[in-house]
Amino acid sequence: MIRTASAVRRRARVRRASILAFLAVMGPGIITGFAGNDAGGVTTYTAVGAHYGFALLWLLLLSTAGLLVIQEMCARMGAVTGKGLSDLIRERFGVRWTIVAMIALLIANGSNVAAEFAGVAASLELLGVERIVSVPAAALVIWALIVFFSYRVVERALFVLVLAFVAYPISAVIVHPDWDSAMRGLAIPTLSTQQAALIAALALVGTTITPYMQFYIQASIVDKGIDREQYRFARVDVYLGAILTGLNGFFIIVAAGAVLFPAHVIVGSASDAAQALGPLAGEQAKLLFGVGLLGASLLAALVMPLSTSYAICEAFGWESGISRNFREAPVFMGLFTFLIAIGALVVLSPNVPLIPLILVSQNVNGLLLPIVLIFILLLAGDRTVMGDQANGRVSQVVGIGTALMASALSIGLVAVTVFGL
Repeated sequence: MIRTASAVRRRARVRRASILAFLAVMGPGIITGFAGNDAGGVTTYTAVGAHYGFALLWLLLLSTAGLLVIQEMCARMGAVTGKGLSDLIRERFGVRWTIVAMIALLIANGSNVAAEFAGVAASLELLGVERIVSVPAAALVIWALIVFFSYRVVERALFVLVLAFVAYPISAVIVHPDWDSAMRGLAIPTLSTQQAALIAALALVGTTITPYMQFYIQASIVDKGIDREQYRFARVDVYLGAILTGLNGFFIIVAAGAVLFPAHVIVGSASDAAQALGPLAGEQAKLLFGVGLLGASLLAALVMPLSTSYAICEAFGWESGISRNFREAPVFMGLFTFLIAIGALVVLSPNVPLIPLILVSQNVNGLLLPIVLIFILLLAGDRTVMGDQANGRVSQVVGIGTALMASALSIGLVAVTVFGL
């Protein structure tokens, strides 16, 4: 009896220690995953649900699985090597390839930052706040948070923004969808051969796996100081982030598919969807959708310029890190400030067409993603870089399959957008 009680206490201590260890490393995976559901992602999921109901939910399941595989590889590389993705690309493949990747990333993320501030403006306009007030205020708060506070404080602020995504599952429950139909859409693959449906499928996968997420998760693992011993706990954070991200996309599609699809409402943005939900599903659903869009836009408006600053500074050996100040990391902080300022000014300018800008950023992302995925697979499978933590045969095959699927769909999206195929 004494031995049994002692064993129970010992197991309880081990379990408690494991929980505390997980809480200590939790953050990069969850934050990166939710940041991928930015204003463009919310718009894509909403449009897919409004136009096709639950028919493409199965594709969301596949793309979420692909996101999980790729995010895990990047996080593992960060923990094992203590270096960011662009740092490893420069060391392994040379400066020329690094410069090409960084230019594409800067163009894509720069235009996407503007899209996030457009999401902030649209969400607060639902509450009667003009963008001349909301956009400068959001830009100032985001800039001050990064410049004046430590990594730990910034991470807590990001977790607060993640809470806004609770609005989407609540919205889905409020509109009373047909859950049986939703489950069938999740389990049974169907895809129309119409051009619009194919483009929607391409956009759905493209918005789930985006290049800046890979750079950010590896950089944040390094910045937080997670090493190979702690990685077994960090892996849970990565898996949880990918799964919760997929669930969030699922609830957005379900809410739009349950209300907007039967009413044949055509939406061009997430704010259009929120406006349409008001008369169809009640003001509560409209308000919740707006809150979710605001949280998504603020989170990505913070993470995206950070990802770019991390990647470019790592690529060229410049100091980087949230806990450093302007004197210690001038390029890192300067680049972050530049991206925030440009993104806000673009949205405030009445003469800049935002929709073409967003399309350009999506196309650049589509061209950049295959290159980034190839780099990730080569690095994660290289034993001279990763040692005994390199990809095994099974994980490498799964990774290659994911890269081929995402790359083919991304290139397809670029083709139909640019050439009108």
